[in-house]
Amino acid sequence: MHGFWRCALYLAALGVAAHPLGQALPRKWFCAEKAPWRSAPWEKGGRIYLKLGIRKWKDHLPDMSRLMPDMVRKDLGSDPAVLVQETCVAECVHWALTLLSAGIFPLWRSGWAALLWLVYNVLGNVSFIVIQRYNRPRLQKLAEKTRRKPV
Repeated sequence: MHGFWRCALYLAALGVAAHPLGQALPRKWFCAEKAPWRSAPWEKGGRIYLKLGIRKWKDHLPDMSRLMPDMVRKDLGSDPAVLVQETCVAECVHWALTLLSAGIFPLWRSGWAALLWLVYNVLGNVSFIVIQRYNRPRLQKLAEKTRRKPV
């Protein structure tokens, strides 16, 4: 089988495995106030991502919660604290996909493999990691307001 197709099958398998992996991860592992999920000072509460024009493109990317009924929906009717935790899980899954996608190199030893890896990760993972890191501080503020709000 040609290297390109082996890579495509490998990346497709990673994509299929990502959902059950994300669902299986224990939520107690994810605390938005601790590293690596905590916003770094240079992120300025997510505002740094405005320089990437995130507001213009983030809503044009696919939202898997619309396709997978067992995923937490990303709408404001959901509990903000749960949404904060789910941004950590999503970021973890996309980092795992980024690292595991390097497995294409033994399958296809070509400069084209590097290009495929770069495109796959910029479009398929880094953009989603940026969205999680942009949204998390905003959702944390919303969760804090919700906690303080008298019932």
